[in-house]
This record gives sequence, C-alpha cells and structure tokens, in this order.
Amino acid sequence: METKQFKAESKRLMEMMIHSIYTHKEIFLRELISNASDAIDKLYFKSLTDENVGLSKDDFAIRITADKDSRTLKISDNGIGMTEEELENNLGIIANSGSLKFKSENKLDDESQIIGQFGVGFYSAFMVAKKVTVISKAYGSDKAYQWESEGVEGYTISEADKATAGTEIILELLEDTEDEKYSDFLDQYRIKGLIKKYSDYIRFPVKMEVTHSRPVTQTEEEKAEGKAPEFEEYIEDETLNSMVPLWKKNKTELKEEDYKHFYVEKFYDYNEPLRYAHVKNEGNANYNALLYIPGKAPFDFYSKEYEKGLQLYSNGVLIMDKCADLLPDYFSFVKGLVDSEDLSLNISREMLQHDRQLKVIAKSIEKTISSELKKMLKNEREKYEEFWKAFGLQLKYGIYSDYGMNKEKLQDLLMFTSSNESKLVTLDEYVTAMREEQKYIYYATGESIARIEQLPQTELIKDNGFEILYLTDNIDEFAVKTLMKYKDKEFRSVSSDDLGLEDNGKKEEIKAKEEENAELLKALAEGLDGKVTKVVLSHRLKSHPVCLSSEGQISLEMERVLNSMPTDQKIKAERVLEINPEHKIFGVLKESFASEQSGQIKEYADILYNLALINEGMNVENPLEFTNKVCDLLM
Repeated sequence: METKQFKAESKRLMEMMIHSIYTHKEIFLRELISNASDAIDKLYFKSLTDENVGLSKDDFAIRITADKDSRTLKISDNGIGMTEEELENNLGIIANSGSLKFKSENKLDDESQIIGQFGVGFYSAFMVAKKVTVISKAYGSDKAYQWESEGVEGYTISEADKATAGTEIILELLEDTEDEKYSDFLDQYRIKGLIKKYSDYIRFPVKMEVTHSRPVTQTEEEKAEGKAPEFEEYIEDETLNSMVPLWKKNKTELKEEDYKHFYVEKFYDYNEPLRYAHVKNEGNANYNALLYIPGKAPFDFYSKEYEKGLQLYSNGVLIMDKCADLLPDYFSFVKGLVDSEDLSLNISREMLQHDRQLKVIAKSIEKTISSELKKMLKNEREKYEEFWKAFGLQLKYGIYSDYGMNKEKLQDLLMFTSSNESKLVTLDEYVTAMREEQKYIYYATGESIARIEQLPQTELIKDNGFEILYLTDNIDEFAVKTLMKYKDKEFRSVSSDDLGLEDNGKKEEIKAKEEENAELLKALAEGLDGKVTKVVLSHRLKSHPVCLSSEGQISLEMERVLNSMPTDQKIKAERVLEINPEHKIFGVLKESFASEQSGQIKEYADILYNLALINEGMNVENPLEFTNKVCDLLM
C-alpha cells in the first residue's frame, strides 16, 4: 500500500503543531470530540431537508471507548462521514477545514454550531498517539475508507468495512514515560473529567460505558454474622456531558437558585455570590456571558499568585480556562464565563488572537460589571458594603494605576469611612452633604480609624462641623491625589497648610507672633538638626501642643508607605513642626529661650518633635533617649 506524503508546506509545520502549539496534551480529546460534533451537525443540518436521513436529533451521539489491554482510545460518531476524497483533502492537507468549506457552501449564519473551522485540531491526536486510524463512511455512499498514519512520515488510505455513516477515530497511545503517563487517557475517571472540563456543553450526547460496583445482596444469616458485603461490577452506559449550557437557556426558565448552584459548582466557592448577571449581547459583539461578584475574596486574591480571567467558550467548547484579556485588573475579582461564536482563533483553539473582536467583548463586559456594581450600590447597600470590604482595595488600585486613566470609571464606586458616625460613604454622598461654605473634601490618613480620630490636625475641621474622610489603606492617599477633584471639589488633607477655614484676623495674629518669635522658632529648627525643614506656629491646633505637617507632594503617610517597600531608595517628606501658640508649653519655650538656655531649647525641641511623631503613629527614632529626656524634665 502506497504511503502518501502530507501536502503541507513542510514537515516542520506538523512537528510544530504537535509539539509547540498546544500547551496541554489533554486538549486532543476536546478537539476530536468537537470534530465529531461538527460531523453530526452536518448530517443533522441535512436531515432538516432530506427525510431519507432517517435520524432525529435524539438519535445522534458521540461515543468514547477505552481499551486498556490494547492501549487504544476510540472516538466515534454517527455524523456525515467522509468520502475517500474528503479523507484525502481534510486529513491529508494540514490546516484544510472541511467544516469551514461546509459553512461557506451552505451559507450558514452565526447561529450554526459548526465549531471546527481551521482543520488543525485533528492532528493534536499525535501528541498522545503513535498511530491514528480513521474509519469513515460518508452519508449516501456504499463504501467506507480507512485513513492511517504514524505521524509526519505520511499516511495511507484504503477501503474498509463499516455498516453505517459516520467516523471512528482510533488512537494507539504512546508508551508511558517518566514525564508523561499516556495510559491515564484510558482511565474512565480521567476521560469523564476531561469531557466535563472541555466538552460539557457540546450539544450532542457524549457516551461511554462506565464500570461501577455495587454490594451483593446478603442473606439474613450473613447479616447476622456481621459478614462484610461483597461487591460486584456492572457496566452502565452513561452520558458524560450536560449538553445545554446554563447561559444559553432563556432567563425565564431559570431561578436564582440555578445561578447560585452553577457558581458554587463551577467555580468551587463555598460562599454564594453577592450578585450575578446573565448577559446575551448582540450587535458589535455577539456573546453570552455569566458574570459573578463573589461574596468573599479568595485567600490569594491580593498576591502575585492570583490569576484573573473569565472562562472562554466557543459554541460551548472551552477554549481557555482563564482569559485575562476579558477583565481589567480593577475588576479582576469577577468570576464567570463568556461564550462567543465571533472570536477569531488561530490554528489552535488554545491560543487567542488578541484581535478587535476580543477587545470589543472585553469593553462590553467591563461596562456590564460597572453597571451591576452601581445597581448593587444603589439598591442593595448592605451587600455593596460587604463587597467593598472584600474588594474595595482593588478599585482604589484601579484609580491610581495607569496614571489615573480609569479614575472617571471608578470614582463613583469608591467608599471611605466618614467622621460622621464612622460609617462608609461614597464621594457623591459626601459632596451632596457638604455645607455651602465648605471649600474642600477633607481627608485624614492613618493606620486605623482610632488613630486618625486622635490626630491633633482634625480638631479644627471637626469644630467647624465639617466631615472628614478617614483613609486607612496604604493606597488611599495615592488614589485621592490621583483623583485630585470630585465634582469640582478639591481633596484637601487635614495636614494641609491651607484648609480654607482660617479667618484673616487669626492669620495676621499668628503671622505677627511668628515674626515676634522668629529667633525662637529658628533655634528650635536648628536644634532638630535637619529633622524638619522649619518650625512654625500653628493655626490648626486647639488643645494639642504640637503636630507634624509636610510641604510638597510627599505627605508623611506617603513617606511611610513608600519606605515600607523593599527598595534601597528611601523617600523623605519635608516635615514641618507646628507649635500651638495658645498652649502653655509655648510660654515655657519662650521663657527658656529668653533666659538664654539654648541647650535646654534643643532638648525641648527634640521632646516636642518625638511627641508629634507619636501623635502621627510614627516610630520615635530613639525611644530610650526620649524617655530619659522626659524623666530629666520631671526631676
């Protein structure tokens, strides 16, 4: 029998296809089942206009047969089959697709279920098989033919015996190695798992005879003797796939429990989702989608190990388990799937071309997620606050990342704890509640709400009856500075030099006192030996003696966050020590300076500076030295 050569550009193409294109060898089963589904689709399509086909939709099936003794795996279908010429053209020419030709010739629209369009998936069989045999009989033909190949060296075609139309693909598996155990693909549990994973929604049943065991019925005497029951094996013909995807069902057919059950089962989450969206989109992007917002963050969500992405299907066939390109990073918490017939695939279903269509779908998905979050915020406030506690940090990273490109998309979803009743508020709620005379959106930063509430800098703002946003996450101030404004209201730190609250009379009074005590303030600054850029009299303090503020773009909180990162470069804010001119400690400083006790002024400056650090929740640079100085003052 003559061995024919593959009519490909080179043997290298097939070698690359087998060894490089597919990352996981298990993909071969998905590809062969999809091809079988295509073949059935073609005959089913024909049966709609040709009553001689004699088969209804319920008569079609794909069958898997595993034989461990002969190390063979067979995938068979009762579809359209192939003639000798079609075997030659479809299997002898790499990347030639009979399905694509069929779809074109019959002018099928996008609703048709023809999956294989690139004629490549079949050759994935050679990743696991040393020999592939295809026995096929075309519908309406009297003859059957056998195609056989052991890989790149070529193939043979000969007549064969087959009673009915359809195709059988028989794989003689490679021998096991240290790295690959090909015999696993003959294990019924492995086969069932792969079909559930990749081909669960093929619309024709995938069947296999599965061996089960059951206890043999015991006699009463055996039960009385406590004899352990014996087990017998029996074979049952099982349908391994569910066939109809939940997302392709009409929404009116489904209940909330259906969606939640699907989520828990499909995405292995013990907790029910907070919200779900069932999307059927038509227009620029045709796709079905199920999107879920989880109730809890996965344990590794905020780590490098977390992998975002939605499952991607084409006509119910899993293409990619986590398609990261379908989700922006700030919505990486969303779980779900997208099923589209429009995506352009390259020669492997596993590798997506990042083409326009995928981007259109991703953009549409992003809008849907944003809309669902806003609905939850408006209509289910308690649920949204639960969501915010789990994933709010990710949205704030989204504000800061990419130079603030996405801030307008996300700003209305943000929440911060308010000084009013320590409850979460949105920026819109804050601005809506602002008093007419209030100029800025005030915020304060710190490691905790309790720490922030003790900050001396908040006194003046609270006394004026203005609300303060408490920022407790490391990213918060970076996000706020990226926003800069919300609804034309500028964000302003409670440590800012200009709070928009000071009356001109008080300003002039403090300015006069600073000029009067310029030498004292200069001595205090010099005594701190570069720890601060200057010492000033404060217009914001009321009951507290001192506080720290900063000049420039780097705040004290930003300094703390940046310096906590594992880098050699350390950032230093331009610190300013503020002294309350109304506090009696200022009188002590003046008396000490007037008596020319310059050494004591240096000690006072250091103590006040460390007290300000403590108020800010920052570490005292030398705790032992500080406590000794305090003790010296008390004696």
